[in-house]
Amino acid sequence: MKSIFEALPLGSIQAEGWLYNQLRIQANGLTGHLEEHWPDVGPDNGWIGGNGESWERGPYYLDGLLPLAYILNDETLIAKANRWVEWALNSQQESGMFGPARIETVNNDVSKEQDWWHYMIMLKVFTQYEEATGDARVIPFLTKFADYVAGKIEEQPLQGWAKARGAELLLCLIWLYKRTGKEELLKLALIVKEQTTDWTDIFYDFPFWRKVEQWDWRTHVVNVAMGLKTPGVLYELTEDSHELEAVYRGIESLMTYHGQAHGMFSGDEWLSGTHPSQGVELCAVVEYMFTLEQLTRIFGDGKFADVLEKVAFNALPAAISADWTSHQYDQQVNQIICNVAPRAWSNGPYANVFGLEPNFGCCTANMHQGWPKLVSHLWMKDHEGGLAAVSYAPCLVRTKVAGGVQAELRVSGEYPFRERVKVELQLERSASFAVRLRIPGWCESPVITVNGTAAALEIEQGYAAIHREWQTGDRIELLLPMEPKTVSRNLYAVSVERGPLVYALPVEENWQLLRKRERFHDYEVYPASPWKYGLLADTTFKAIASSEEIPYQPFLAVESPVKLAVLGQLVPDWKMEGNNAGTPPIAPNTDDQPVTELVLVPYGGAKLRIGEFPLIGERKTSRTR
Repeated sequence: MKSIFEALPLGSIQAEGWLYNQLRIQANGLTGHLEEHWPDVGPDNGWIGGNGESWERGPYYLDGLLPLAYILNDETLIAKANRWVEWALNSQQESGMFGPARIETVNNDVSKEQDWWHYMIMLKVFTQYEEATGDARVIPFLTKFADYVAGKIEEQPLQGWAKARGAELLLCLIWLYKRTGKEELLKLALIVKEQTTDWTDIFYDFPFWRKVEQWDWRTHVVNVAMGLKTPGVLYELTEDSHELEAVYRGIESLMTYHGQAHGMFSGDEWLSGTHPSQGVELCAVVEYMFTLEQLTRIFGDGKFADVLEKVAFNALPAAISADWTSHQYDQQVNQIICNVAPRAWSNGPYANVFGLEPNFGCCTANMHQGWPKLVSHLWMKDHEGGLAAVSYAPCLVRTKVAGGVQAELRVSGEYPFRERVKVELQLERSASFAVRLRIPGWCESPVITVNGTAAALEIEQGYAAIHREWQTGDRIELLLPMEPKTVSRNLYAVSVERGPLVYALPVEENWQLLRKRERFHDYEVYPASPWKYGLLADTTFKAIASSEEIPYQPFLAVESPVKLAVLGQLVPDWKMEGNNAGTPPIAPNTDDQPVTELVLVPYGGAKLRIGEFPLIGERKTSRTR
């Protein structure tokens, strides 16, 4: 087994500052109250003994609810989550099988009795639950189920979703092996490897370089987002460098042929090219985040954390209303209207409205894991008892470091909205270990001080390691200058970035009720201000930073703590096409249009927005002022 880092057990990291508020908003919204308002995970769900939905939606929901509950240490949420866990634990049969007794038919006529997919999700739930609670029943439960799988999997091999997502099962088998040393688990892992879609081959020499127009398991955007972890998990098993190269090549190909400004690749429902009005599914966003967390753990490369932050701080909040009472199935980088209308997608006309269950209910169930799992992976351990930063979002880490010394590490500074990060250590006694500080790829001139003294920076794989005898009260400060810049997109268009945040032009939003329910309603969102603006190629950037504390919900356009002023012009010949913003004009005609100062906000806070702009004039080196 080889990985550079190891994840800390669930509950070791608590969110603070703006990130804590995100979890609290989530708990007060859909995650904390979905059971009461959505029958699919309500009292009749098969995973708590009912006669209702018995496939993936209950496990999906629990995969986000449970980490949220234990990170917040919220007794009400813990009780909700544990109800599901207890039912599943008590459902195990003598054979090792567990779960609902109902048999249904799912895609391609794979019966749920033969489908391993939904069990894989529950295995992820159980590993988190065991880490959070130490419940002694979990490891024997999982071992017994693994024995059952080993006895059945060759006559009932992975099919459909399970075949594409076999890495989720491998993760559990590796987790279990590390705790039991049971060699049979590795034998089973090799069988699962052979039955899983060969994502290594796909990503190493990527064949899907055009928008996909028909169903294929290998181009389904959520499968792709999950599949990207497969070579990494196989590397952990085999240490084959070919697997590592496949991951890098795969991400590069996806961003070349299907990349979007927010760090995701398109998929509405299949890989859909680079056009900024193609959609990306919320399920893909949260699953890609989990994939990147695993790739960071296995390979210890800051590049994966760079992508993780970009997706988490942009694509995730963009698809969910600021109060967490509605969400989109598909979001667009250039999103000028969210309404019931056909689009050049394989998804239906409801896919980009904000609601309880737009298009399909999978995202309604699966969206909840995004923020909690980010929190639980903000810091990791190396194998010498040191600590490694994955992201500098505010948090408190409690763990043991080298020598078994109990340590607390508090991160403050309200990153990614601010440039300065403070890390304070509290130790029960002095200890010698490394603190590995991630230096983001976008940061050209980082500065690190320890107790006020500048530290030398030797960066390897995106990390600067500080080895020393640490004392309680030691302070690390990082200055990560965030220089605004334009990034070239397809057809000479540009996006705007500052640090890990993408910036967009907010379009004034007119939310119109589409369907009223007891609590979680559906809305269309219509534009109430012009959207067809391009950026001057020689524009300067002016950061407008509020001197006040970060607001309770920073992902709200009017509350954005840092805005950017840029220069642009109206582009009259930029038209709507198929209920979307059309292709950004390659040579926009702006004759007689006045130069206008535009104020951009973080992408995630603008539900209607332009995030990819036509470029007006000849490009020069971006400047700041």
